[in-house]
Amino acid sequence: MTTEDMRDEARYQKQGFGNEIGIVGGIGLLIIDFVNGFADPEAFGGGNIPQAIERTQDLLAFARKKGWKVAHSRIVFADDGADANIFSLKVPSMLGLTENNPSSAIVPELAPVAGEYVVRKTVPSAFAGTPLAAWFVSHGVQTVVVAGCVTSGCVRASVLDAMQAGFRPVVISDCVGDRAIGPHEANLFDMAQKVADVMPLDTLLSRISN
Repeated sequence: MTTEDMRDEARYQKQGFGNEIGIVGGIGLLIIDFVNGFADPEAFGGGNIPQAIERTQDLLAFARKKGWKVAHSRIVFADDGADANIFSLKVPSMLGLTENNPSSAIVPELAPVAGEYVVRKTVPSAFAGTPLAAWFVSHGVQTVVVAGCVTSGCVRASVLDAMQAGFRPVVISDCVGDRAIGPHEANLFDMAQKVADVMPLDTLLSRISN
């Protein structure tokens, strides 16, 4: 951490940001957009996304062992583009992520199992216009642990919506990734100050296990 970074953090703390919200009640896991297209640096990937996918395998195994409710999200547009929107206007290549396009399929190492909810969406947030919040509530989830990509986009949007819906978001810093490290680090810092707890997987595991 540079001297300037330390000054920034001190300024936020002085102004009352960065308080811990804690892990309370039922826990759910949300894995955002870890699909083939985002794992491929020639498509939508790059940066530290491969490492985040690898680390999330341990998180998912732990969540399943604990019996947490698990949700995955995918970006899925209609085959004919009938549901094109402002998001796809900004990033037209997203329209290629259709139901049967392999690029939209969840990576094999994190493939959902029976009982895990797969959210299909056409905007960054996994909560916007989907039944995800109601699904978590119906299963008694109060704390949502978050993994996925990209940190500065769909992860950030989903974490913000989770907080606004009354959930306690916990972002696992080594289980989220971005195609560029600068936005990844900046958004982890900002989420930690304003909308979520941010911690590495080892810290989460030690807190849950104790």
